[in-house]
Amino acid sequence: MTTATLTGVCPECETDLTLPPIVVGETLSCPECMLTLRVEAIADGRLTLEMVEVTLRDWGQ
Repeated sequence: MTTATLTGVCPECETDLTLPPIVVGETLSCPECMLTLRVEAIADGRLTLEMVEVTLRDWGQ
C-alpha cells in the first residue's frame, strides 16, 4: 500500500518539500528556513506555496 504524497518548493530557500496529503489554505513551516507557508494551489501532486507574513503579538513588555 502506498501513501499519496505531494511535493513543493519553499519560495524562500528553495528546499524541496515532500508532504502527506494537505488541503488548499493549510499552513506549514519549512523545515529548513522555518518560514510559514500557505498552500495556494494543488495541481498534479505539486503544491504552489506562498509565504505568510506572521505578525508577532506585542505583549506590552
